[in-house]
Amino acid sequence: MAIIQELNRDGSVKRSFKGVKWAVIAIAVIILAVSALTIVPAGHTGVVLTLGKVSSTSYQEGAHLKIPFVQTVENMSNKIQVYETPASAVSKDLQTVSSTLAVNYRLISDKSPDMYKNVGIDYQTVLITPVVQECFKSATANYTAEELITERQAVGDEVKSALEAKLNDYGIYIEKFNIVNFDFSEEFNNAIEAKQVAEQNLLKTKTEQEQAIVIANAEAEKKVISANAEAEAIMAEAQARADANRLLDKSLTEKVIAYQQIQKWDGVMPKVTGQESGMLVNIDLDDIKDSRDYGYSAPQYDTETPSADEVTAE
Repeated sequence: MAIIQELNRDGSVKRSFKGVKWAVIAIAVIILAVSALTIVPAGHTGVVLTLGKVSSTSYQEGAHLKIPFVQTVENMSNKIQVYETPASAVSKDLQTVSSTLAVNYRLISDKSPDMYKNVGIDYQTVLITPVVQECFKSATANYTAEELITERQAVGDEVKSALEAKLNDYGIYIEKFNIVNFDFSEEFNNAIEAKQVAEQNLLKTKTEQEQAIVIANAEAEKKVISANAEAEAIMAEAQARADANRLLDKSLTEKVIAYQQIQKWDGVMPKVTGQESGMLVNIDLDDIKDSRDYGYSAPQYDTETPSADEVTAE
């Protein structure tokens, strides 16, 4: 098949640019298609700018179409971000406090266009940094240096509340606020250490005193128990003796006494009779008779009158 080529006047073959034209058109279409497509990453909000003006609408994560060369999209992160910064302040008792602060925050999606319009992308430097410093200084001034240590959680909660009050209107939500550390002057640290040592010594002394009191009370209670037991024993013994004496007193009648004297009598009559004879009781026949009732047999004596010779012999 013969190929017909168009010749120039000088006899040269004319070149065709139809392929190049279509190639240019195809490239232009591709460029337009790419510029009309935008992708918003996960965890971001796409702020739409029309010839530099912030649109009231925004794009969520995913693919979206925009007007090529007229609209642009700025991606604003809505993920939790960490801001850490050193800070210094003065406590209520005028002690210098140095600390490291950590703030976890995120930008609310609906507020992203306003944030870009009013503050820009670098809102951390413009808003968060000065507000954190201000809130920390304000909260620290309400506590003494010692309270900053013992009530650290309360100080952190107070700073977090102040940050929320100042940043929430901008669309910045505070997830968490941490006081990483507190540092004080060397003099203050030495004073705290000395105070702790004194308190420990006082506690030790107090504990030893309480132990001594407990031991003394135990010893005293032991003595009281022993004394009460001894007193009860003495009272019991005295009561027993008193009871025995009462029983004995009731049982010692004159007849019983007479019977006991007769039992112990050696049979020798006293030389003198009467009240001064030395006899404890008057013995008569009735007494002797009564004594027999107790099982005692009186001895027999010679009742005959002695002769004169017997008396002279004596």
